[in-house]
Amino acid sequence: MLTRYRDCREVLRDYRLFARDRRRVGEDVPEFRQSIQSLDPPAQTSLRGLFINSLRAQDFDAIGRRSQRQIADNFDAIGRRSQRQIADIFHRLSGRAEFNWMTEVAAPVSLTITAELLGVEEPELGPYVQISDALARRMDSGLLPSTVEVGDQARKDFNALVDSWFEINDRPGTLHDVRENAAKAKVPEHYIRNTTSVTFNASFGTVYATAGNVALTLLQHPEALEQLRDENLLDTGVGELIRFDGPAQGTSRVATRRTTIGDTVIEPGQTVLTLMAAANRDPEQFPRPDELVLDRSPNQHLGFGWGPHACLGTMFGQLAVKQLVIGLLNAPAPLKLAGTPVRRRTATVRSLDVLPVTFRQ
Repeated sequence: MLTRYRDCREVLRDYRLFARDRRRVGEDVPEFRQSIQSLDPPAQTSLRGLFINSLRAQDFDAIGRRSQRQIADNFDAIGRRSQRQIADIFHRLSGRAEFNWMTEVAAPVSLTITAELLGVEEPELGPYVQISDALARRMDSGLLPSTVEVGDQARKDFNALVDSWFEINDRPGTLHDVRENAAKAKVPEHYIRNTTSVTFNASFGTVYATAGNVALTLLQHPEALEQLRDENLLDTGVGELIRFDGPAQGTSRVATRRTTIGDTVIEPGQTVLTLMAAANRDPEQFPRPDELVLDRSPNQHLGFGWGPHACLGTMFGQLAVKQLVIGLLNAPAPLKLAGTPVRRRTATVRSLDVLPVTFRQ
């Protein structure tokens, strides 16, 4: 188990010594399940290049403008709903109008941005959030075996959804470009289908979790939100918010041969757990690690991973956070906590289940 920044980054970078593909240490993993998430270079290289190049070809400015309008519409609708509740306040014990940021803002914004970028029909919000939640909990099956059955069913439901995207007419976006260039890149179709599934759900989950963590951080540090009115701080500020409270607690690799980390011997086949959230608070890498330093530079945080398995959704994860910050700055009234936030009980993903907030003064 690693917590130091330099150790975590080196393990994530060195795919030759620390594998994601467990077939390299003799485990039996079916070929038809392989994706960008499970393959290591050089087997992964063409596939990753295909998706990265297609992602970079998208119109990020247009996507940003569309997401900004949705955020504003969400805020307006929530504000109107809060106003309608005012008449009932005297009948309420708390006397407050509130809403859950995660369900009302983080989930729909994350789903819209992800669907638009990949160029697929946006799934129905409620059922997809249930699928995503089950898949996130399935990642902790080593701690909670009870998550396996529900998670596996969610995977089947999601695979059926992905299959439907391949059957309908192409829309502009990443998936269209990937399919156009797949033959030239010599990438098998099952790699594309599996990677589409991984990319969509990982990107939604990453943006969803980050949107909640960032909102809570800004609620707890209102001076930081005010400072972000300075456009010169916006880009570095987004990176710092992700470093401060990112979406991933950790990930694992398996040693391909005998090695040492520090004075600890690692045998072939042993799992090495990199705790990226801890690495992002390593004072040797990040001076004043427990403070928000909005102009921190350099800021090579591990919030979206590192190396060949770094999150494909890094670019639009940053985009979504930036748009949420702008939305908060332009909101009709300051956002305030309206209750106690509730963390999702997951070990791999760091997210909120409930973030009760209000625009009511």
